[in-house]
Amino acid sequence: MSRTFRLTYLALLTAVSLSLFVLEGMLPIPFLAPGAKLGLANIVTVVALYTLTPRDALLVVCLRIGLASLFGGGPTVFLYSLAGGLLSFAAMLLLQRTNAFSLPAVSAAGGLFHHLGQLFAALAMTGTPALLTYLAILGPIGMMTGLATGCAAASIFQRIKKFTRSLVPSEEKMI
Repeated sequence: MSRTFRLTYLALLTAVSLSLFVLEGMLPIPFLAPGAKLGLANIVTVVALYTLTPRDALLVVCLRIGLASLFGGGPTVFLYSLAGGLLSFAAMLLLQRTNAFSLPAVSAAGGLFHHLGQLFAALAMTGTPALLTYLAILGPIGMMTGLATGCAAASIFQRIKKFTRSLVPSEEKMI
């Protein structure tokens, strides 16, 4: 993959991820528990995980978290997002590398581990272990929303594979 193509693709994924994050913040979702979100930006994270090197995919995640916090979160949101994002990314990377799980299943695990990471951050900040009991509510929600975003990511991934075959010379295939 050429350097220009790689940088353009990284910038595009980061911009789409940040846009989905902002869009999600505008959606009124009354049926989810406090602290739970649809995780639309995870669609881009999973696509990045399956189309880029782990290092580049992690860069997309960190850029989105940093920019989202800069634009409207603040330091506390940054810490919660970073804890959830990094733990989620690590879990998804490990599961993806086993080749034993489907893309939607990897994404579902990412939803669960994102909430777990956020709860660990809350525990570290407050020193209140009882906060971890909230995983009984957030865990299943994260898995369900992760499964849904994983299905969307799988569909996008298939389209990207077709598109990149026409753009990238065969010996440099990205996917």
